[in-house]
Amino acid sequence: MVWSIGLLAVLIGLDQALKYWTVTHLALGESAELIPGFLQLTRLHNYGAAWSSLSGKVVVLLVVTGVLMVAVAWLLIKKIVRHPLGVTAGLFLLGGGLGNMIDRVLRGYVVDMLDISPLFDYPIFNLADCFVVVGAVLGAVYYLWFYDKYDKKERTHGHKDPDGHN
Repeated sequence: MVWSIGLLAVLIGLDQALKYWTVTHLALGESAELIPGFLQLTRLHNYGAAWSSLSGKVVVLLVVTGVLMVAVAWLLIKKIVRHPLGVTAGLFLLGGGLGNMIDRVLRGYVVDMLDISPLFDYPIFNLADCFVVVGAVLGAVYYLWFYDKYDKKERTHGHKDPDGHN
C-alpha cells in the first residue's frame, strides 16, 4: 500500500512539475527544443479532453473524470485488482486522470506541452496523458493475461462444479 501511494504521488508530482516549468518558462504557443528532431516543449492550453474534444465543457470533464477516478480507486482499495500489474495500471490511470483534473480545477484548462511535431504531425499532449495511455495498455495486458488467473473471484453460490458439488 505504501508503494502505491508513493507511485501515485510521484506520477502526479512529475506531471505537475513539468506543467509548472512549462507555464513559468514558455509563453503560450512558444516552443523549446528538448530532443532535436524528435521532441520539443510547446505551451498549449487545452480547454477540452483528448484532441480538444468537449472543449469548454470543464464541469462535464470534471464529473466524468471524477467518476472514472473513483471507480479505479474503488477497484484498488477494495482489492478487486490485486496483481501488481493491475495495481500499477490503476495507479497510472489515477495519476494521469488526477494530474489533468488538478489543472482543470486550478486553471480551467489543461496545460499541454509535449510536441513530437519535429518527427510527425500529432496533437500536443502532456505527461498525464502519457500516464493514462500507459495505464490503459497495462490494464489491457493485465485483464487479458493475468486477471482470470490471479484476481477473478470464482462464483460458487448456486453453481455446481463439474463433479456436481456446490
